[in-house]
Amino acid sequence: MTGRGTSAGEPAAHPKSRGAARRAMRRGPTIDDVAELAGVSRGTVSRVLNGGHYVSAPSLEAVRKAMAATGYTVNQSARSLVTKRSNAIGFVLSEPQERLFEDPNFSVLLRSCTQALAEQDISLVLMLESSDAERDRILRYVRGEHVDGVLLISSHLGDPLIAEIAESGVPAVVCGKPLAPGDVLPYVAADDREGARQMTRYLVENGHQRIGMISAPQIAGGQERLQGYQDVLGRKAFKRLVVSVTDYSQEAGRQAMAKLLKASPDLDAVFAASDLLASGALMELRRAGRSVPDEVAVGGFDDSRIARESDPPLTTIRQPLELVAREMIDVLLRRIDGADEGPRILPTELVVRASG
Repeated sequence: MTGRGTSAGEPAAHPKSRGAARRAMRRGPTIDDVAELAGVSRGTVSRVLNGGHYVSAPSLEAVRKAMAATGYTVNQSARSLVTKRSNAIGFVLSEPQERLFEDPNFSVLLRSCTQALAEQDISLVLMLESSDAERDRILRYVRGEHVDGVLLISSHLGDPLIAEIAESGVPAVVCGKPLAPGDVLPYVAADDREGARQMTRYLVENGHQRIGMISAPQIAGGQERLQGYQDVLGRKAFKRLVVSVTDYSQEAGRQAMAKLLKASPDLDAVFAASDLLASGALMELRRAGRSVPDEVAVGGFDDSRIARESDPPLTTIRQPLELVAREMIDVLLRRIDGADEGPRILPTELVVRASG
């Protein structure tokens, strides 16, 4: 015969345990309720809440079950008073709000960073910086110790945010190689320069003679991609074959492609510094009646969803964004713990599809 409310083969809960759980649910669970229900000391529960160090596996499991049974959650404000940490990380995207939804790279980074932090029971706070007022608000928030560290995404040349975050002393890591000389924060990036070399070499080896580029030298990674293009072509990287834009957007790519066609109507290939720019270039080439890849080959950079969905699908450079995100989190958490971390550069890969 089984105890009331239990399944066959499972022992009935001790009346004392059932009473502790009921009391906790009525008035709001406390750490003492968890300790009583788990049959361990208050100190053991505290050690579990602070990482589980020096706690046996059976006790750890008992505490976790007791927390679930009572509905106990950590009072983050109280924990912060003890640990001096907020248990939150800031994700600062230096772009207008609409760019978060237009560029699939940002959503990949945001999702991957959120997942990596969730494994550490750390929250992520999204902050957008597209104006001086927003930058000031972010700096006040960061300096107010509301986050333990900052992830800086899509930094632009001339934006003082990186320097101001560095001066604040708050641990931070940059996505992509910082653009301004002297920036002291560590960064994690794909090997943008070598990726650009891979794409440009591929176009040259396929017989293309006049290779244009849509570059974005004022955005993180953009300078490196332009330099990689120039490394391969050398003196053949004529100025009229390069058009620079200020953002990685489809419309910027379309406008840049129109300028390239006007300046160099005989070009036979174009390398765009992002898949979004490349997709805009495809739109303009179609409007101009130029066949891809028969008349003009097109290469992108990212291997984002855009590359697979373009018509034709884009030949592009794959950068491992999920790994970039995880490496950024690893660097940042080490910085928060006091480690001195340097840059991490991750390899890229050429992905050949129908556009070139």
